[in-house]
Amino acid sequence: MIELLTANTPNGKKISIMLEEICFEYKVKKINIYKDEQFEKGFKKISPFSKIPVIIDHKKNISLFESGAILMYLGEKSGKFYDQNQRTIINQWLMGQMAYVGPMLGQHHQFHHYNPGKSEFGEKRYFKICERIYRELDERLSVSKYLAGDEYTIADIATFPWIARHEWHDIGLKKFEFLTRWYNEIASREYVKKGYDLFNTGEEIPKV
Repeated sequence: MIELLTANTPNGKKISIMLEEICFEYKVKKINIYKDEQFEKGFKKISPFSKIPVIIDHKKNISLFESGAILMYLGEKSGKFYDQNQRTIINQWLMGQMAYVGPMLGQHHQFHHYNPGKSEFGEKRYFKICERIYRELDERLSVSKYLAGDEYTIADIATFPWIARHEWHDIGLKKFEFLTRWYNEIASREYVKKGYDLFNTGEEIPKV
């Protein structure tokens, strides 16, 4: 049994989507980040930086933090979406999401969605970066079916929930033909739909 400790965020959805895709039995424990539950002593023991998500693999009695590391672990454990012969390129696109796509879109959320009008510099800076990320992903997907090649991988699973917040970004996803094609294809996967609805509230993937 895998236990997923998380909040309803793109990083949390990465893991629930992966767990659905690989058909692993799991349960979810909600961490209320708005009440600072991530800073509680017990949680910090398994997440030193007080970040979600975390998984506990009760069968092996181990815990893992950092969503990218969790995806790699689950890919190795299941033998799915993390082909050993393609890991060099998969890792590049996964690390790109972890170090660039996620953090920059997250900053855009802070300035543009949560705190509009508080920093003109921040809003303009991260809007431009967000727009550039869309363009760069679109360019990649114009020559590749998925981010790491012809096969759907953990790199796509990691990136998808961030693009699923496109309504927050106000960039206009449908202006990007190849990114839209990729997004719609992944959004149509049944296990992605199920994993996106992390807490079984009926949440649907935003349409383009």
